[in-house]
Amino acid sequence: MTNLSTTSSVFLVCGLGSLGQHCVVALKNFGVNVIAIDEEEKKNWEISNLPSLLSKLIIGDCRQPEVLQLAKIEQCRGVILVTHDERVNIETALIVREINPKARLVVRSTKENLNQMLTEYLGNFVSFAPTQLPASAFAIAALGTEALGFFNLEGQWLKVVQQKIKPSSNNDAKFRWCYQHYLYELNSRKRLILSYIPHAARSSKTFQSFYEWEPDTKVELEDTLIYIETTTPTIDFYQKTQDIKQKQKRFWQLLRYFSLLTIKQKLIDFWYSLDANKLKKIAFFCGITILFLLFLVTILYKMTYSNISIADSLMIAAILLLGGFGDLFGGFDFNVSVPFWLRIVSLLTTLTGTAFVGILYGFLTERILASRFELLKRRPPIPKQNHIVVMGMGRMGQKTAALLAEFKQPTVGVSFNSDSDLTILPNLPLIFSEPKEAIAKANLATAKSVIVTTDDEILNLEIGLMARAVNPDINLVIRALEQRLTDSLSHLLPNASVLCASALIAEAFAGAAFGENIISLFRMNNQTILVTEYNIEANDTLNGLLLAEIAYGYGVVPIWYQQINKSPVLMPLDDTILAVGDRLIVLATIDGLQRIEKGRLNLQLKNWQIRVEKVFNNQGIFEGANAIARISRCELSTARDLMNHLPQTLKLPLYKHQALRLVRELKKYQVLAQVIPINRP
Repeated sequence: MTNLSTTSSVFLVCGLGSLGQHCVVALKNFGVNVIAIDEEEKKNWEISNLPSLLSKLIIGDCRQPEVLQLAKIEQCRGVILVTHDERVNIETALIVREINPKARLVVRSTKENLNQMLTEYLGNFVSFAPTQLPASAFAIAALGTEALGFFNLEGQWLKVVQQKIKPSSNNDAKFRWCYQHYLYELNSRKRLILSYIPHAARSSKTFQSFYEWEPDTKVELEDTLIYIETTTPTIDFYQKTQDIKQKQKRFWQLLRYFSLLTIKQKLIDFWYSLDANKLKKIAFFCGITILFLLFLVTILYKMTYSNISIADSLMIAAILLLGGFGDLFGGFDFNVSVPFWLRIVSLLTTLTGTAFVGILYGFLTERILASRFELLKRRPPIPKQNHIVVMGMGRMGQKTAALLAEFKQPTVGVSFNSDSDLTILPNLPLIFSEPKEAIAKANLATAKSVIVTTDDEILNLEIGLMARAVNPDINLVIRALEQRLTDSLSHLLPNASVLCASALIAEAFAGAAFGENIISLFRMNNQTILVTEYNIEANDTLNGLLLAEIAYGYGVVPIWYQQINKSPVLMPLDDTILAVGDRLIVLATIDGLQRIEKGRLNLQLKNWQIRVEKVFNNQGIFEGANAIARISRCELSTARDLMNHLPQTLKLPLYKHQALRLVRELKKYQVLAQVIPINRP
């Protein structure tokens, strides 16, 4: 929700760790006053000028009402709680809500169930886990330079792609774009162009806004396009081929397993394996002895007493082997007496069975305790090549690996902690080892990417350098905990993606503090793009606007629109008018969110008009007037008057993309028009 009224522009940040400091910077980009509370005064700031960005810095416990009073909590519009202690964050949220029932609460917390209940209980409350949003940025960075973003909107996957047009076969759809299509022709209900970098300017061109490309530009070779499209994550061709090969391999292995030569070789291998394991060898001979005695005693009793069945003889032998001599001869009633020699054999059988069965019990117990990995569900084999390795299986590593699994990417996890939960991500190949050994076991030399996500920055650097030494061409993604180290590593490893999780999610926390619902984020041309949801209310700055005004005036990209009780629309047309109750999802930079928050449309870009020259049939007069009224949002009577007195210029100023679309729409009805600039002083 974005309120037009901003009478209260004071925001409170509790906790000035790395994330808290970046939240302060992000909030200041909105031009608001920021007050901060921290439990201790810092000598060294990660962001050197942070104290100058704060209206007030309070040292104390943010759970104390008197400390919150010093921070003017009654006047705060939003409170961001990002201390390292989740309990402190939750306690503070409860206290803040008692003092200020209307403040927006943004809390750092991993307690999903508790967070859901607090959302219902406290209201105007949102929580983020520290790994919830940045994990997607890590996963996407590992996919390479082409994929920039993946996110799911109610079951529909959307992908942001950076595509450089290269010479290829004529069957390649991207190649067929060359010299045949204008940029606007590539837009559809399944795809939207976000950025265009011509080949002549690719070395110096930087991203400024989503709409700085000209719609009437033709695509050429070596041009770079960034676009968003609908997609379904699929496993790559290599992995499909590997799966087929694995199935074929298992089939032939099964056939070979039952051949005589294979059985003979298995017996030979088993015999030699006994020499390598003395305990196993003892257990083997114990088992053979027990089976021999079972067979011998069964035959002896059957031969001695012909009236006893084989089954009864077998049961007598089993009872004796399990230590049942006293039970058998104390309560079993034979029709004839048992010979003395058979009683001696039975006694010896019981003694031998007791000893040997005890040895077998001990062996089985040892095997059960030693095979804790084998008792779990068998994990898939480690891929041989073209896979992604996630180093460090903490919360960030687990979340990143889970996202890669959703993207159907072959992935290997590496844990450096032997006490890790063995049940995590059961469908993921997992290695428990030290870094040097893990690099070899994970087939890093043939991997596509490696993501290093441990909580130790120095260890991350060490692993990153080792990975580059083994595979210089690998796509390297490193997690940094502080911005200073991020900058240093970016210079040391220029081709690596060094991501600071705090910097990535701070903009999401700041956006959420204004009431926005941040669904996901990704990086594009060194900027963080936030996937943001708006639920339109009566006093919103978006209420009553055309999507064209929202898109070009605020510099955001509408990708999802839904009216009440209607199905959602992907990539909606820009002549849609928002109303109360509508739901809109956009791609936005922090600058775009700031413009929407303040209701500051960029009217300087609204400096184009259309001049209608000629119409070739009567139907064009009618349909042309409807198109003008719909796309420009002028009065229908004004549009009809214009179409009846040609040539004439529509006096209403338009955005360039909006005006060009109107001209193209008029052309469909055989109406000749052109776009002309407004000559402003």
